[in-house]
Amino acid sequence: METPHSYTNRLIHQKSPYLLQHAHNPVDWYPWGTEAFEKAKREDKMVLVSIGYATCHWCHVMERESFEDPVLAEYLNQHFVAIKVDREERPDVDKIYMDALHALNEQGGWPLNMMITPEGVPVTGGTYFPPDNRYGRPSFRSFLEMVNNIWQNDRHRINEISKAIMEHLRGMAALTVPKFLHFDWSGEEQAFNMFKKTFDHKEGGFQMQPRNKFPPSMGLMLLLRYHQRTGEAFALEMVEKTLQKMFQGGIYDQLGGGLSRYSTDYQWLVPHFEKMLYDNALFVWVLIETFQVTKNSFYRDAAKDVLNYVERDMRSPQGGFYSAEDADSEGEEGKFYVWKEEEILEILGLELGRQAIAYWGISKHGNFEHGTNILHCPNSLEQVAQQFDLSPESFGQNIEEARQKLLAIRTKRIRPLCDDKILSSWNGLMISAFARAARVFAEPRYGEIAATAAQFVFSELVDENERLLRRYRDGESDYLAYLCDYAQLATACLDLYEFSYDLRWFEKAVGLIKQVNVLFRNETGPYFDTGVDAEKLIARNMEGYDGVEPSGNSALALLFLKLEAYGLSSSYFADAERILGGFHQHLIKAGLSFAAMHWALHFMLSGPKQVVVVGKRGDPETESLLQVVRQEFYPNIVTVFVPVSDVSTVAATIPVAAHREAINGQATAYVCQNQVCQLPIHTPDTLREQLNQKIVT
Repeated sequence: METPHSYTNRLIHQKSPYLLQHAHNPVDWYPWGTEAFEKAKREDKMVLVSIGYATCHWCHVMERESFEDPVLAEYLNQHFVAIKVDREERPDVDKIYMDALHALNEQGGWPLNMMITPEGVPVTGGTYFPPDNRYGRPSFRSFLEMVNNIWQNDRHRINEISKAIMEHLRGMAALTVPKFLHFDWSGEEQAFNMFKKTFDHKEGGFQMQPRNKFPPSMGLMLLLRYHQRTGEAFALEMVEKTLQKMFQGGIYDQLGGGLSRYSTDYQWLVPHFEKMLYDNALFVWVLIETFQVTKNSFYRDAAKDVLNYVERDMRSPQGGFYSAEDADSEGEEGKFYVWKEEEILEILGLELGRQAIAYWGISKHGNFEHGTNILHCPNSLEQVAQQFDLSPESFGQNIEEARQKLLAIRTKRIRPLCDDKILSSWNGLMISAFARAARVFAEPRYGEIAATAAQFVFSELVDENERLLRRYRDGESDYLAYLCDYAQLATACLDLYEFSYDLRWFEKAVGLIKQVNVLFRNETGPYFDTGVDAEKLIARNMEGYDGVEPSGNSALALLFLKLEAYGLSSSYFADAERILGGFHQHLIKAGLSFAAMHWALHFMLSGPKQVVVVGKRGDPETESLLQVVRQEFYPNIVTVFVPVSDVSTVAATIPVAAHREAINGQATAYVCQNQVCQLPIHTPDTLREQLNQKIVT
């Protein structure tokens, strides 16, 4: 029987797990909408906009400490109108107020608590506020009292601050393309030098955040491209060291698989335990590419381990992918994941237990709270096997047995919350991960999982006007999709095409891009994040920063370049140039924060190659040619497969396939670059030779 609640507010009618978490707070929360702002205007009150997401640890902390406090809630309700926003449903709202916080020289993060006028203009704010003065921060109550005092007694100051912030926001939303622009490799060179400067030679990763290390997947993929272009061995060394240390660290779930949001130390040991879909998708992307470069099975196996976790724990019955898993279980961060030494011995027995303890770095005093242990791999499997006088193969089998036994016990624990909303852009990222794994590892089952997820999105996240939507949960789809949703889903469709060569997916990608040019186009600069049909906010942003996922503009620039390379309209190239031109200075000066956009610039400067293979699927000669482009690392090519009897059908959709044929009935590959085609070839070695010719600069 459900326990009755003392309070219930308007959030009870929402679908967002984050908003529902706050539905029984004594705070009189409103969802974002006109009702709240009309009340604020009518009662002449400032508005608290509190933004977070369902698996945010410090959001939970602030809720317990402040938003569940009836006395504080009474003060908040009396003097303010309070709005709760799920940043994952409304990244447009979050972006505006996060930019405003940065304009105040405050560090960003979540929860984000901004004070705004009844017209929506930001005035002041912060992230987490404690219940009393601590950590060098004012208490939430004192913050509220300070803001209310200024609102009541110093409107002139409010107006001055809000005017300055609005000027800043308008400036950020006014990117244009310089008249005289020259694209070159200087930004990529500077990004490499900054990676090199900040690289942690001992533990991998980059020391750019105080104490914390975030998964740098997009940056590692840029380093792989740099390595391929220049032959710089250290670029690859940074990638490999980082991936191996992450996969062996506590940031990676050694039992169940999957990557946590970030590590709270430089050793990748103690994670912030929440698992985000986008982190795991991008981790798979870079693992696949590193396998392509090195042929080291470690990276293939690691990618499969992540995908197995997602398939098992993050996939809905309909085939879409859930958003995240929480850090907290039973109110404690990490409780679900940690172990005591005596537990391990009791479950596994003395002999197997001792081996597991040695391999996963477990000790009696622990490496986390209350004598518990986060499993990690301080030494290689070969090193630990030697301690027990066992072969690596035999020891590996023992560890896998231990893993399965511990995982079976762990599944009986109370799981962290799963944020089961399904987001278009994040699903696009994971669809790409499965589709790429299917292609590179020759695993058709992964392709089926990717296709099912894509079909779910096109079925459930599209409205009656064929307009893509952002979020699905509990049978309801809502919120007009953003640029990132369109771009990531179109990218996923191209990945599905390159896996299956099913023209349907190519056509869907093109259809999405045509919608982009109707909804988000900006004739003088990069594309807008929100559509022309979206709610009118105080600013309409053009994001290029590659934060937790590639920005919409970054993904779109690469899509435009690929579509032009496939032989579609040359206007797509101009569209890509407009994006890259608008962020040109950012690419040069802050390349580490624009890593995914650098992929697009790298593609353009490299002079992409078009590969058309004509033959019969299943025929050994055809498959040997396809294997080169499917499984090896060629980030600057587009590939078309043409069934020998179906050239006209493919060419009608993908123009670069026109007039190609299987010469003398043999499987034939055509390689073209910069409107010049090389001689048709029939062997994988010759194809590889043509693809490996010096990159055009």
